[in-house]
Amino acid sequence: MLARKIIKIDEAKCNGCGLCIPNCAEGALKIVNEKARLISDKFCDGLGACLGHCPQDAITIEERDAEDFNEEAVKTHLNEQKHASSNNHFKDVPFTCPRSRIIDRRDNISEKGTSKNIRLESELRQWPIQLNLVPAHAPYLKNADLLIAADCVPFSYANFHIDFLRGKTLVMGCPKFDDAEHYIKKLTDILKMNNIKSITLVNMEVPCCFGLQQITEEAIKNSGKITPLRQTIISVHGEKQ
Repeated sequence: MLARKIIKIDEAKCNGCGLCIPNCAEGALKIVNEKARLISDKFCDGLGACLGHCPQDAITIEERDAEDFNEEAVKTHLNEQKHASSNNHFKDVPFTCPRSRIIDRRDNISEKGTSKNIRLESELRQWPIQLNLVPAHAPYLKNADLLIAADCVPFSYANFHIDFLRGKTLVMGCPKFDDAEHYIKKLTDILKMNNIKSITLVNMEVPCCFGLQQITEEAIKNSGKITPLRQTIISVHGEKQ
């Protein structure tokens, strides 16, 4: 056993979102007790393809004594994973929310500067908006700037219509409660059938919500299109991060 480069996971930073798992081609990572773990040193090639997909920057590369990377063992491991998940890698991604704790903010909401006379106009330009219901051939998708929003975002971020929705075509969804594979197929079809000019993705800071990022990136990849993607994260306190 010799010193070599291998990933290191900072458990204090890891929130168990699972985004690193599908981005490890060797299947070396697993969520255990709401933390990402390296299953075996021999499955990790030390190249760090998973690093850029960790929103918490919890994964780094270190050099330490470790078992050699074993390509044959990886092939066997991946075959076992493939059969166990029935060819659905999203079954291995736990869309669970460690941050689904109760938060009571009633005492923090200020009434200063509010007025019952304020009326804002809706920036919504089409219907339906739920991704499961939007047909891929809908005319409003042609040459559109697409806004993909998590269900909770418009309720958490007060200026959603002005800052995000204006001039865009909206689709909404929740990666925790809906079928991720269906989302991927629907978004892939939308991208293939329409000249989508750009995608704006807005999701909440909670770990399960980052599944929407994974779904969107997978759809772009499957579509074969080069589509600009811009992401904004909203905190549970209704602020841009």
